[in-house]
Amino acid sequence: ICPQVGKRRSMNGQTLLIGIGANLAPDGFDTPRAGCEAAIARLAAHGIDVAAVSPWYETAPVPVSDQPWFNNAVIRARTVLAASDALAALHRVEAGFGRVRTVRNAARVLDLDLLDYGALLIEEDGMTIPHPRLHERAFVLLPLRDVAPDYRHPATGAAIDDLIAALPAGQQIRRAG
Repeated sequence: ICPQVGKRRSMNGQTLLIGIGANLAPDGFDTPRAGCEAAIARLAAHGIDVAAVSPWYETAPVPVSDQPWFNNAVIRARTVLAASDALAALHRVEAGFGRVRTVRNAARVLDLDLLDYGALLIEEDGMTIPHPRLHERAFVLLPLRDVAPDYRHPATGAAIDDLIAALPAGQQIRRAG
């Protein structure tokens, strides 16, 4: 039993793939990326052990809008938390940085998306794993390939390079300097 949330833990732990991004700087940080890097450092306190972080990418908002560009990366991590508890932990980290969920696709100080949990297919309590829009987003797939080059979509079996090749046109993304 996980003392923090009172739910059963996975006995051996699972590999997580987490999307991270922001286009607004949280209070106390100079840039969105600085806030994201601080959030990554806080994951361990929530039962999520970071193994790797992709290079950072700068991406135009999806869907296209007049918002500032995002800083995005993907984290490969391990946890003994159940998937729902891992997602709740990510939401707690977001809240700690001032994230308030308003309208979908709004500008934000921190976005942590549970993209994949142990290559499992999970539908429960409003949670869908793998992330239902993972395969549609360059800002997810390009950094995902950096930390998991052998990734295959658990539902379709498609390899990461095939997912990237099938991306909808027009998404603006560049590796950050």
